[in-house]
Amino acid sequence: MALSSRRSAALLAAPLIGAGVLHFAVPAPFDSIVPSWIPGSARFWTYASGVAEVLVGTAVAVPRTRRLGATAAAGLFLAVYPANVQMAWDWRREPWPYRAIALGRLPLQYPMITHALRVRAEA
Repeated sequence: MALSSRRSAALLAAPLIGAGVLHFAVPAPFDSIVPSWIPGSARFWTYASGVAEVLVGTAVAVPRTRRLGATAAAGLFLAVYPANVQMAWDWRREPWPYRAIALGRLPLQYPMITHALRVRAEA
């Protein structure tokens, strides 16, 4: 595998693992963006998505499971999109830097998904 392919995989795996760990270290911000219409407690979904991110990131990091992990990463980025929409809605009356962050997250899902699919194709 070319160095750029390994680097591309690392650039996908590391943030996934890091974000997953943050779900356990500092769960409250993640709880606050879980849409209220999703059944179950927000904390459950915070921890479940944290586990998913760590597992998916680890799968991407391991060459033998990279293709499956990158496919799962693309699916995970789609699955958490409702939380990003919820955050943008909830922060619509916050000061402009917060609104910019919340709104800026929405279009970032597309390059994250395409990056995951690129890693999948290179695996």
